[in-house]
Amino acid sequence: MIDPELLETFLVVARNGGFSSAARELGLRQSTVSGHVQRLETQVGKRLFERDPHRVELTPDGMAMVGFARDILDSVAAAEGYFAGTDLTGSIRFGASEDLVAEDLPHLLLEFRRAHPRVDLDLRVGLSEHLHEQVQSNRLDLVFIKRKPGERHGTLVFDDELVWAGRGGDEQAAASLASPVASPVPVVTYPLPSLTRQAALAALDAASLGYRITCVSDNLLGLRAAALAGLGNIVHARSLLPNGLVEVPQLPSPGRTEFVLVTRPGPVSHAASALSQLILANADRIGRGSLGWSDHTVA
Repeated sequence: MIDPELLETFLVVARNGGFSSAARELGLRQSTVSGHVQRLETQVGKRLFERDPHRVELTPDGMAMVGFARDILDSVAAAEGYFAGTDLTGSIRFGASEDLVAEDLPHLLLEFRRAHPRVDLDLRVGLSEHLHEQVQSNRLDLVFIKRKPGERHGTLVFDDELVWAGRGGDEQAAASLASPVASPVPVVTYPLPSLTRQAALAALDAASLGYRITCVSDNLLGLRAAALAGLGNIVHARSLLPNGLVEVPQLPSPGRTEFVLVTRPGPVSHAASALSQLILANADRIGRGSLGWSDHTVA
């Protein structure tokens, strides 16, 4: 049988992209982490990582093992919970950035609800800065939000490149995307204190490009509608780009953003911890199009 401890170590290495960072997260020596992976590779008879002094990458067999490892560990956790009689109960006040709830996060929340039907989930959606303020003041238990690179709050789930995007899909839009940048640049954006708004305007200022804000909306549906109507361009995380919008490469790069989990000060409930762990375990799938609706999906 495959040792679940080896699978847990394998997933942390895969998520972190390296042995030293995985060792820090697990609180183990790097040699122990390396030994766990080597034992797992010996058990399955396949090489799971390509290693050199500069990188650690999953092999095709390693990519397949990610799915198997999650399934095995989920089954082990379900069996332990069943026989221990420790089904989670309680409630979670959970906040999420608008970017995330538009696509992939609902799939994970469905998995969580199916696995823990006795946990009440109170979902709040909003701007990252507002949600961060609410979790810090104990009005929320857990939030999944953006932060600027270099900020220290929260646990990093994944980072992404910010891109400009606008309407695509027809000849007129294609011609517009291929034309030189005109100033002022029409901008579609969230209201302050939106982090993507700050990144967008800072990039234009740094490039000495004028701009005019043509639409302000506090929800992504409104921003997408405005961009599709040709009112202007938005700045958005590349992996979470709304359907129908395409990148506008002529505009200056707005940089990167980081998506993090932040818990309220003080003790965290078992239910909130379980939801946090589920999101972290699926970090590599969020925004990559590999989450989807299924009647048989379980956490």
